[in-house]
Amino acid sequence: MENVRDPREHVNEEPRNDFFDVAIGFGGFFGIMFVVFAAAVIVKFIIS
Repeated sequence: MENVRDPREHVNEEPRNDFFDVAIGFGGFFGIMFVVFAAAVIVKFIIS
């Protein structure tokens, strides 16, 4: 291991699909925010 900064030479480095990870994160966060939005709308209709 001459080049310590080369990520291809790291033993624990997993082959990951970064675009898929970002898409999953975006979708998950969007889902959580949608649930919060829906709950706020329901609470607003109950109050008024």
